[in-house]
Amino acid sequence: MASSSATAAALVWFRRDLRLHDNPALWAAVRSGRPLICVFIDDPDPEAQLAPGRASRWWLHHSLTALSRSIHQRGGQLVLKRGETAAALTALCEETGATEVYWNRGDSPTRANDDAALAASLATVGVKARGFASGTLFNPATQLNGSGKPYRVFTPYWKACLRAPEPAPALPAPQSLTAFRPVASDALEDWKLRPSKPDWAAGFSKDWQPGEDGARKRLEHFLAGDLADYPDMRDRPDRDGTSGLSPHLAWGEISPRAIWHTVRNHAENGGNFQGAEKFLSELGWRDFAIYLAHHFGSLRENNFNAQFDHFPWRRNPAGLEAWKRGQTGVPIVDAGMRQLWLTGWMHNRVRMITASFLIKHLGVHWREGMAWFEDTLVDADLNVNAASWQWVAGSGADAAPYFRIFNPVTQGERFDPQGAYVHKWVPELSGLAGKAVHAPWTRPARELATAGVTLEETYPQPVIDLKTGRELALESYQDMKANADAAVQPALGG
Repeated sequence: MASSSATAAALVWFRRDLRLHDNPALWAAVRSGRPLICVFIDDPDPEAQLAPGRASRWWLHHSLTALSRSIHQRGGQLVLKRGETAAALTALCEETGATEVYWNRGDSPTRANDDAALAASLATVGVKARGFASGTLFNPATQLNGSGKPYRVFTPYWKACLRAPEPAPALPAPQSLTAFRPVASDALEDWKLRPSKPDWAAGFSKDWQPGEDGARKRLEHFLAGDLADYPDMRDRPDRDGTSGLSPHLAWGEISPRAIWHTVRNHAENGGNFQGAEKFLSELGWRDFAIYLAHHFGSLRENNFNAQFDHFPWRRNPAGLEAWKRGQTGVPIVDAGMRQLWLTGWMHNRVRMITASFLIKHLGVHWREGMAWFEDTLVDADLNVNAASWQWVAGSGADAAPYFRIFNPVTQGERFDPQGAYVHKWVPELSGLAGKAVHAPWTRPARELATAGVTLEETYPQPVIDLKTGRELALESYQDMKANADAAVQPALGG
């Protein structure tokens, strides 16, 4: 039973909010005047952290290291516990006499329901749960259309958000933390979050600095150089035109509203308004993915458009494996998949190209691609990932129609015109220049020989003819509509 003392400890449960700045739960706990116990729980439930993948867990190791250091510098301790969340929190409260647990609420329906159940469980042992909102710019419960229904299309949703009051100012980080007595903690190394034998994440540290300081530096770098060109350069994988903030957002090392106000202030003080507006709308898409989960339930298992329940997906294990390995024979696709494997990240435009190729040309179910991205992306976010894959598949909210099929060759020619992106990640094609690199199977034998390319030896032929893949995709779409219509007929006849 928890202590009834007014000076009993307050427990702050960190989840996907691994930061001290703009952390409402931490701020409220500090203001309570109670000594603090800061805890992170590694729950074996694959849904518990909203990012079960191996690359994401590499990031988590380094993010927890950074958070622990920041807490220690302010006089506190980050306690690590592995186990089922409710049991771990209850045991910690009983061990320390903590009477309150502060947390920032989860961003999906399942987590919200679990939060309510967890609060009720803690109440049975005399512990009060205090939940706070921190994961979105706008409250998903309050943005409704004129009929009082949730939005299903992004643009009117975002316009409604922009008419609403601005997000509240970001909270500062506490200058000091009043720590409770030392508490037994797991050793982070014992969790084995980083891969070994082989260490396939060896190159990640070259590109990323997990933690709150890394997030702040990434935002500062973006505002200093890339924001003005963001509307045009964000689609160019051969340029450094994106913010690179997605993994920091995924683990909550920086809050959406901190980004919002920093970007708005930058634009108002001589920055680029057009770039700021476009960038903030992309932050709004992240909000929209969480909004859809809040109102319509998880998009991870169920098609938002129920017609796609009747889609005739093709079984293509060889194509799926070639896609994962970056050996499809389609250079822009292979470049993206290799960038993903080697860095834990992929450019957004190329994510759409690779997803479209898997779903439409190869006929593989979008859930297969979603699962691979979740395992290999350092920015894995289950809400955003599911919404994005369904968008490409045509089954999601405000989705591109299924019959709009990306041609990976023309996409490569348009967004990687000199082939620099392909050359970086598919170096065996570096001898081919410009448009030639995006369709090596169409080039004359002499040109390929001069470039040192031998198809099926140094680089594969495409796993599927692009025209054939497109035709199969359109046939499958027509089959889906026929199957959906047939499923409706008995109900109408009844």
